[in-house]
Amino acid sequence: MRDGILILPGNQYRSILSVSALNFELRSEVEQDTIIDTYESFLNSLGWPIQILVRTREIDMDKYLEDLSERLSSETIPIYQSQIQNYNQFIRSLITNNKILTRHFYIIVPFQPTEKTDFELVREQLKLRADIIAKSITRLGMRANSLDSLAALDLFYSFYSPVQSKIQPLTEQALTIIHTALVQKGEACD
Repeated sequence: MRDGILILPGNQYRSILSVSALNFELRSEVEQDTIIDTYESFLNSLGWPIQILVRTREIDMDKYLEDLSERLSSETIPIYQSQIQNYNQFIRSLITNNKILTRHFYIIVPFQPTEKTDFELVREQLKLRADIIAKSITRLGMRANSLDSLAALDLFYSFYSPVQSKIQPLTEQALTIIHTALVQKGEACD
């Protein structure tokens, strides 16, 4: 991993874009048709394959409930205390009966030069491809942002160690340690 770019065996590289969601079901039929046509044009315009990753995770509501309890204890106006207490009870009953999920969308952008290439060229090509995708995504009414190294490693960390990633999230210091280990092992370019 270097500058948000995954360095894979076989002279392969990947960049990851985080993409915002679009509530398709709330659109009119005409808008839905327009979105489908625009999406089809977007896919057909690409001269390289992409991967689309949909990541669904359960949200840990404990911290949110703690914050609500703190707000309740610090609130002095009785009407607000009552509203916070009712809201707190509502959220607790909601999470007792249902799992609260979050969904994140990613586009994985590949680049595989035919021969050994300078990393700057790899970075430029992936940035160009990511920019093309981001502009196309904007036409759909969504946003796309490239993940930096920390965000990309955090994504993989959450896949491979889902419980641990909730308890102990990655920090900039952990990223530096991981990157240093990869450089020493010869898996990252510098």
